[in-house]
Amino acid sequence: MSKIIIAVDGYSSTGKSTIAKALAKELGYIYVDTGAMYRAVALHALKKGYIGVEGLQKEALIDSLSAVELRFEKQETTGAVEMHLNQENVEQEIRGLQVSNYVSEVAAIPEVRRFLVEQQQQMGSAKGIVMDGRDIGTVVFPEAELKLFVTASPEVRAKRRFQEMKAKGQEVTYDQVLQNILKRDHLDTTRTVSPLKKAVDAIEIDNSKMSEQEQFDKILKLVQDCLKAEKEDPR
Repeated sequence: MSKIIIAVDGYSSTGKSTIAKALAKELGYIYVDTGAMYRAVALHALKKGYIGVEGLQKEALIDSLSAVELRFEKQETTGAVEMHLNQENVEQEIRGLQVSNYVSEVAAIPEVRRFLVEQQQQMGSAKGIVMDGRDIGTVVFPEAELKLFVTASPEVRAKRRFQEMKAKGQEVTYDQVLQNILKRDHLDTTRTVSPLKKAVDAIEIDNSKMSEQEQFDKILKLVQDCLKAEKEDPR
């Protein structure tokens, strides 16, 4: 059976990773969370002291990229695929608000994007992959057979993210999360290199009023239709 590339783009905290993981599991595909890769680079910058009161030291970060080793590893106990930075599991660290506050700025650096996009393209060379991020359907895999663009109102996204972070014991307020989301939306959509935008041929999914199951069922039908079309008329 032919395999396809499924590109899932959209705004932060829309549940892209959740739906992408569920799709990959259902289809037996590989799942790649590109946001985790950018978060890991941002964490690297924080650990190295390249982010401080004077802002982000871009040149220092760029010069250090050759020393950044990223790997997704499956945990034996939970089965979850988690991000490792230089052989250290950083899955929990990269999800914190501190990393969230800087990841969009780090992701806007052209050299960082080139460094990670090359790795992402290698991961999807054999197809059979579900990849989520900001520029998957526009830059990483513009030839992807199915492109989705996930969105929701900032308030809904902030509420979801706030509840998720509180459940993990993180000390944040709803307003802090909302302001972070608005800031990231602005940075993601206005950056010069690979800004967040809906690909011309992407299907928009507004999940502001949808349950996870409703969203999954809707997208799975789109995948099935795409696979059927590929089988009848392979490119």
